[in-house]
Amino acid sequence: MIKAGAEFFSRLVQRWLPDAFVIAIILSAMVFLSGLIFQGQTVTAMADHWGNGVWKLLGFSMQMVLILVLGTVLAMSKPIKAILTGVATLAKSPAQGIVLVTLASMLALWINWGFGLVVGALLARQVAFTVKDSHFPLLLAAAYSGLLVWHAGLSGSIPLKIASPGNDTLGQLLNGQLVPLSETIFAWQNLAIVLALAISLPLLNMLMMPAKESRLAMTHNEEPEPVIDMASLSPAEKLEHWPIINFLLVAIGAIYLWGYFAAGNGISLNIINLCLLIAGLALHKSPANFLNAMAKGIGTSTGIVLQFPLYAGIMGMMVGSGLASALSQWFVQISTADSFAVVTFFSAGVVNFLVPSGGGQWAVQAPIVVPAAAQLGVPINQAAMAVAWGDAWTNMIQPFWALPLLALTGLKLRQIMGYCIVILIWSGLLISSMIYLLY
Repeated sequence: MIKAGAEFFSRLVQRWLPDAFVIAIILSAMVFLSGLIFQGQTVTAMADHWGNGVWKLLGFSMQMVLILVLGTVLAMSKPIKAILTGVATLAKSPAQGIVLVTLASMLALWINWGFGLVVGALLARQVAFTVKDSHFPLLLAAAYSGLLVWHAGLSGSIPLKIASPGNDTLGQLLNGQLVPLSETIFAWQNLAIVLALAISLPLLNMLMMPAKESRLAMTHNEEPEPVIDMASLSPAEKLEHWPIINFLLVAIGAIYLWGYFAAGNGISLNIINLCLLIAGLALHKSPANFLNAMAKGIGTSTGIVLQFPLYAGIMGMMVGSGLASALSQWFVQISTADSFAVVTFFSAGVVNFLVPSGGGQWAVQAPIVVPAAAQLGVPINQAAMAVAWGDAWTNMIQPFWALPLLALTGLKLRQIMGYCIVILIWSGLLISSMIYLLY
């Protein structure tokens, strides 16, 4: 039944799902019209909300571009290829490959979502290369399914925000009380949901594997590295192939990172990118090798450069028009003390589809969810984690977060979305049931 469902949704989306760029434009138009109809906004006002928001993700977009490009560059180095190949060979069959990719991606994404996206995509690609008869789209969907646990992990935006001082607005909502990570990320209820997903997702993904004749393999298309005759190069060209040049920058970066982590600082996107840059420079050895890899890897960023501003515009319209707040308020109004957490989970899932940013979504929903939870006597940590899980849940069908993986692997959204729909249905049932029972 699971395989049949996956095949049905795959056929459906292969025929009807357009490119992710087209989806972003359609969503923009839908939100624009919704602001006019449901919030009484004028055409000019909605256009202003869009324009005010469209460039607000520029910094984040550049961070994601660098994660993609530098992650690709790192994967092109001989040592990383050898490591990925070694890990991929742990799988002796296509089914084992799916289990391996699912669990590795979940672990990496629980540790850090930026790191996990790169690891999952690269491992899925390598398993597709290594394991005969693998189905590459399903392997990538398996890697993407690990994103379900990111907001319940060490880099979760909401748990970290409510555990940290320094936010006046949030501090007022919480009456100055911080919520420790022991009550959110490391709460037994949260860990139980993560464990349930870690047990069920590999099995679910494995059961979706299509018949052998329907599987899409991935073939090597990399050109062999040219042999350089150093004796024939000019002094300037020899300098470009001199490893010491790279290691000058590697040394500076390594000294900075040592001091940064020694001071007890945590992992951020900037630090991940710096680590990728330093590792790429070191493993490619010479400036020429590194720049050649950069030239090949830069094409992976097209989707992000083009589409992230559109989603920023959608977020601007959702927040500026009041649509996001109105949607959250409606869900709160239909909930009771017993159903509040699970209703909040579903509300967060809906809002996330149009405001695909964990921190941004909390900024929209916290002023509604926190007072309502206090009024109903629901612990704040439970309300916050319900939002966090809802945010992560609909990422399965939100093109925004699939773009990095698709760019790293060259697949189209429609090739993985059928499997993601099945994952969405199962994880929604599992997570909502456990939130209702445990919270």
